Amino acid sequence: MLRRILPILFLLLIGYAKNGANAQACTTLGQTPQTAFPVCGTTVFHQNTVPQCVNDVVNASSCGSYPDTNPFWYRFTCYTAGELGFTITPNDLGDDYDWELFDITGYDPEEVYSNLSVFVTANWSGTYGITGTSASNNNNISCGSDPKDLVTTFSKMPTLIQGHTYLLLISHYTQTQSGYSLSFNGGTASITDPVKPAMASGTANCSGDKIYIGINKKVLCESLAANGSDFIISPGIAKVITATGINCSNSFDMDSLMITLDQPLPSGDYSLIIHNGSDSNTLLDYCGNAIPENSSISLTVLPLQPTPMDSITPVLCEPDLLRLVFKKPILCSSVAANGSDFVVTGNYPVSVIGAYADSCSNGSSATIKVKLSKPIQNAGNFKLTLQTGTDGNTLFDECTQETPSGSAVQFITADTVSASFDYRLGLGCVYDTLFYTHDGRNEVNTWDWSFDTNGISHTSDSFFLFKDYGTKHIQLSVNNGVCADSAAADLLLDNKLTARFSVLPSTLLCPEDAAQFKDSSTGKIVSWLWIFGDGTTSGQQVPIAKYYTVPLSNNANIYPAALIVKNDIGCFDTARTLMKVFYSCYIAVPTAFTPNGDGLNDYLYPLNAYKADNLEFRVYNRWGQLVFETKNWTKKWDGKINGNPQAAGTYVWMLRYTSRDTGQMFSVKGTTVLIR
Repeated sequence: MLRRILPILFLLLIGYAKNGANAQACTTLGQTPQTAFPVCGTTVFHQNTVPQCVNDVVNASSCGSYPDTNPFWYRFTCYTAGELGFTITPNDLGDDYDWELFDITGYDPEEVYSNLSVFVTANWSGTYGITGTSASNNNNISCGSDPKDLVTTFSKMPTLIQGHTYLLLISHYTQTQSGYSLSFNGGTASITDPVKPAMASGTANCSGDKIYIGINKKVLCESLAANGSDFIISPGIAKVITATGINCSNSFDMDSLMITLDQPLPSGDYSLIIHNGSDSNTLLDYCGNAIPENSSISLTVLPLQPTPMDSITPVLCEPDLLRLVFKKPILCSSVAANGSDFVVTGNYPVSVIGAYADSCSNGSSATIKVKLSKPIQNAGNFKLTLQTGTDGNTLFDECTQETPSGSAVQFITADTVSASFDYRLGLGCVYDTLFYTHDGRNEVNTWDWSFDTNGISHTSDSFFLFKDYGTKHIQLSVNNGVCADSAAADLLLDNKLTARFSVLPSTLLCPEDAAQFKDSSTGKIVSWLWIFGDGTTSGQQVPIAKYYTVPLSNNANIYPAALIVKNDIGCFDTARTLMKVFYSCYIAVPTAFTPNGDGLNDYLYPLNAYKADNLEFRVYNRWGQLVFETKNWTKKWDGKINGNPQAAGTYVWMLRYTSRDTGQMFSVKGTTVLIR
């Protein structure tokens, strides 16, 4: 039979398993994540039969999704970090068992079906026989496969994290009920709890005929003798007749239990002693460690008396709900829903409009919430007093004792606060200054300022320097220890001044060119000053075209030009450039050159090509061979090829370029004589 080569076949399988005539939901303890077996690392688990059922689909990372077919689940905690080794040995080595490991730390166990982040590792191969993890295997995960492919059933040992809780799923793909053995071995991680079990607490109910015992860790439900023979009371005024584990109806373990006595205990001090019961043991943890025989805890049975108003949780800002805490649970039915059991007195009138027990389980709660007609927004001293309500009583505790009318608790409220703040801006040429202040009313003692992404402050008032411009988001949070508030403002720093200009046709001018200066400065500019570099200036934003003096020789005149701008708050900025005016822009190639190193006419190149774009210049010898080429007119031929001087004689040159001013393309050629 073909094995799950594609995960989609699993989805089809689970649809059949859930809806088919023989399919069943998993109800056996241990077959769901919530009821997983508790694990001790030293225990070998023998599962003789595997009931057939399916819960849901688990995600196996890159392998896709698979149903937890005929599953059993195991829960354990890592006490020492390291690698986890385990082996699953089928009773029938022809059976196919798969497994997957999840890290459920901080998650509900049911999230193994929906949360991919809890996945750790898995092996879903279709190969039969023993499976698990191995130190000699580097395979992180094996996906579903055809049995004939003999994909390894062992995966790399995963590394466990100390303090984390894990779930191990073992899925029996083969549709039989034949079981397996599970052992944990070969790894360096410890999943054995070093803490030994012990009784931690004992309390009696109101009538004194039941005692609730707390255990310091989980112990096995099956280790508790139902007839209560694990426990005796000293002094022996009463005998234990039954013992019941809390939550043992849907779990393998418990950390609390209830014992029932044959008669109530009168008020007084007692010892509860544990010893081997009719099942020949005390209480056992997962690893078989027993609570030591004859160990005991003390308990006190108190005489019945009313439960007073004990305390009120700290009152927050603008309270409209008061939370009362009692030492004993209060009967939910004794609380008047209209709040008439309570009255508030203090600096000014406050009305109670309702009351209810919080999280009312088993008909009682240790917390009562009292609803006020409106939030208390001002500072004051108040008293919450208990009185007989419209239901004819005050409050009854779980022992049916009524709290006396007149019981009261005090509470204090604080003023609400406002974070509204004042500010003004001082705009500058280098920095902008924000002056800010908060009035500190209603006992504000904490200020948290943030100035966009530029900085923070914790003073009520000061100043802050902004070194850049634009919109700045200012926020203040204030606090008086109880109440808090926040406020914000957006400030536009629009005084940035930047001087900038361009020159047409360019900063390189031929004798016939007029320079047109174009302002592109930004800011709130009120004046412009152009300095052209030849002793002339202009105060216009758009100055008239400027003609510069042409040099008298084949050199260029340099003129330092500048623009100074001023804004509305008296700040200045300057932009500068160099204007270069040439004697001639007529492009010509010499008819002869003498590369003898005397500094006169040593090179061949196109002269005055200041405004030639896309230039190409080539030189050929008399045999038509290319001896020099360039696209940079200032790169000159020195009469050599690879450092070797060329023979004197006539050479042909070709020149192509585009006029920068007109866009016209030129292609010319001629000859020149190399003279030695």
